[in-house]
Amino acid sequence: MIGIDFGTTNSAVAIADEFGHVTTARYPSDNTESESFRSILFFASPQKGMRRELSAYAGPDAIEHYLRAEEGGRLIQSIKSYLATASLKSTSLFGKSYRFEELVGYLLRSLKTAASKSGIPIGTKAVVGRPVRFVGAATQADDAYATKRLSEALAMAGITDVHFEFEPVAAAYAYEADLSKDELLLVADFGGGTTDFTLVRVGPDARRMTNSDKRVLASAGVGIAGDSFDAKLVRHLVAPLLGRGSQWRLVGKNGTVPNWPFAKLEHWHHLSFLKSNENMESLRSLRARAVEPDKIDLFIMLVTEDLGFQLHRAVQQAKYELSTKHEAIFSFRVPGIHVSQTVTRAQFEEWISDELHAISSCVDQMLESSGVKTLEVDRVFLTGGSSFVPAVRHIFENRFGRERIVGGSEFTSVVKGLALRSRDLSNRKQQ
Repeated sequence: MIGIDFGTTNSAVAIADEFGHVTTARYPSDNTESESFRSILFFASPQKGMRRELSAYAGPDAIEHYLRAEEGGRLIQSIKSYLATASLKSTSLFGKSYRFEELVGYLLRSLKTAASKSGIPIGTKAVVGRPVRFVGAATQADDAYATKRLSEALAMAGITDVHFEFEPVAAAYAYEADLSKDELLLVADFGGGTTDFTLVRVGPDARRMTNSDKRVLASAGVGIAGDSFDAKLVRHLVAPLLGRGSQWRLVGKNGTVPNWPFAKLEHWHHLSFLKSNENMESLRSLRARAVEPDKIDLFIMLVTEDLGFQLHRAVQQAKYELSTKHEAIFSFRVPGIHVSQTVTRAQFEEWISDELHAISSCVDQMLESSGVKTLEVDRVFLTGGSSFVPAVRHIFENRFGRERIVGGSEFTSVVKGLALRSRDLSNRKQQ
């Protein structure tokens, strides 16, 4: 009866009792408690001149140790986004190589331990959420590869009996718990790395179907979500101050500095990859020929001081404020870098227009391929952090009408549905 939502940015665990009551695990965070466990790892740098085992931390502990680490270390974020990336098989941490599955397994084992401390012990069985399409999965083979790696990582965490469920289908399970009649539901699940859509039948009669796949009329996904929106804020607000679009000296002329470092900057979990010797040498070479070297100095400092998490936190705050206000102040202040700039919701919506178009096109294509008309959809359930972005909500309001849009438990609906799905599967095995 355990459900595990392993997310790009946050993860969660929940358990359902025999009566359908769901309890979520809670984790200490900033002198309070949260239902979310940050999907983040931190490996502290070994002390100079000393040989010792690598100190590893996950979730809230990772953030705490990262922020106060005097010797620095390696911060690894959004690790779920790389499950389908066959080229990423391992990474080196302070001279020792670790398989990718080992890192994911350590994060899942830490999530399992933290949930147990919260009063929700996890054994060997669980229903685990997965996106309709993993980030970077261009083919079914890529998708199968990502699922295989996730299964191996779960086994390393001691979870060997796994049933995978699409995350938007899990959200539908949570939504239908209180329904008294059947509905045709469109679930839009906005994660950190992917946005998934599912047309699914929900309600008392639908729940009696022994095969949940028969309840699903159609599903689709796109590798665009919260991280993509964050990237556009970084591109337009931060990158120009760090050298993007500036000039550097070439033989006999000037040219625009290469864009590759700023492409890494847009995805904060990529920033730590720039700390390799090869990349740092390239940045120093770029700085030597830059017309505005002070800007490149700031970029190099951002990388060497491993300030990706602080940048991400500032971007998240601005995005949150733009969901409730028409104007916000983007503020990023760390020693040596002070950015304070006004940004309007209209600007933000213009910057993410391509992403909004991709999301709306995916919805339209799914409806067309399934033969379902907008008037046949009873409700649209929006879940996930980016469902609060007004421009995202307008996509669905314009097609289905505001009165058919519903939400609630935007950050925990998936894990609650996974727990309910686990309970149903357990009951059927006992019958």
